[in-house]
Parts: sequence; C-alpha cells; structure tokens
Amino acid sequence: MENVGLPKFIRPRPYWIQYVSTYIVFFLSLFVCKIKVNGKKNIPKGTPLVLASNHFGYFDPFVLVHAIRKPIDFIMQKELGIELHFLFAPMIYGAILTDRNKVGPSTIKESIKSIKKGKILGIFPEGGITSTELTKAKPGAIFIASKANTKILPVSISGGDNAWDDLLSGIRSRITVNIGKPFGPFDIKGSKEEKISKLENYSQELMCRIAALLPDDRHGEYSNDKRITKYRNENRLDLF
Repeated sequence: MENVGLPKFIRPRPYWIQYVSTYIVFFLSLFVCKIKVNGKKNIPKGTPLVLASNHFGYFDPFVLVHAIRKPIDFIMQKELGIELHFLFAPMIYGAILTDRNKVGPSTIKESIKSIKKGKILGIFPEGGITSTELTKAKPGAIFIASKANTKILPVSISGGDNAWDDLLSGIRSRITVNIGKPFGPFDIKGSKEEKISKLENYSQELMCRIAALLPDDRHGEYSNDKRITKYRNENRLDLF
C-alpha cells in the first residue's frame, strides 16, 4: 500500500489523551506480538528526556510506547508520509512533524516545549525507516537535546521489522526492546566548524550506543566500531 501524506494539523496531543492511549497500546500489543523489555532500570525518573531508537519497522512507535509506558511525543518526517492503515495513530496520539533533511525552527520550538513540560521526546536519528540495519544518523537528536540541556536515552528494537506481515499471517512476532544507559547533556558551543564536528561526533556516539543494544548483524554503518563493545559492557544487560 502506498504512503499517504501526513495532515498538517497533526500536533502533540494533551497528556491525558496520550496517557490513555499508552495503556490501550499496551493491552493491544499483548495480543499482537510478544515483547521482551530489558533495561527498564535505565529510564530516569522525573526528568525530561530525549529517547532515540533505531527504526526498522512500522510497529516501532507502538513498541516503544509499550516498553516505556509513558506518553512520548514522537518526531515524524512529514514528507515520507505513512501507510494509510497506520494514519489513525498520529491523528489520535499526535506527533511533531518535521522535514527529514532540515530541523526547522518550529520543530525545535515544539520539541523543547514538550521536553520542558517533562515529557519524553521520541526521535529516530536515522530519519525514518531507511534499512533493517543501522544507517548514518542525522544531527537532529543531539542538536535538540543540546538546546534543551537534557540527556538522551538510547533504545533498540529487534524483531519488529516483520511484525506487520507476521500479524497478517496470524503470527505473533517476538520483539526485544533494550534500553541503554542515558548519556549527555551535550556541549555544542564553539565556531561553526566546531559545532558541526561536535554534532557529528556525538551523533556517531549515539548510534554506537544503539548498536551496542542490537545484534551484530544489524550494526550496518557502524559495524566493527570498537566503541560498541565498550557501551555493551557498560549496559550489562542480558540482551539477546
């Protein structure tokens, strides 16, 4: 099925709507797939947060809501659109729309507004579903986290890329969510060249931290990066 454009009126919904939706998603997901969550202890309590995750399948936002069990304001790429049968989700739950190739002032303003309200901001650093392996990150996640002076929580989702097809075949997919240790805040001050360099370096670190939570065959762009072993040891999770 072809993607349809996202309506321009989509905005983050009130907390109570997202809160109720969170538990509806939780109970529905019990029948749709089997989700294992590791690392819940790494979720900071009572603090604003940016959540960054890989994005291999359409069910990923639902899976993250199930795993975190708190309202999440997701940033969605408006020009990529969405498959028609999933359009109900952003229309009910809400989202922050942005351009995939440029984080505009309105996106930054809405994102910081959500974070200051104490909500979790959900970002897919790769800019949408680009592959079933990690691809190069865009700088948006680090840039917004630096502007909001907050930490990033790296999260991985494994096994969700075929969840929709499995569901249509009557199969409950086994999905694993690994939650790593948060890191940051980030200092992006300096000259233009220094800022670009820092954004690139921190973005690489973010993706290596996500890679550390994924099986080796999903590391893609970051395969064989030595930092992955370091971050995997830091998390000390029974990942796979």
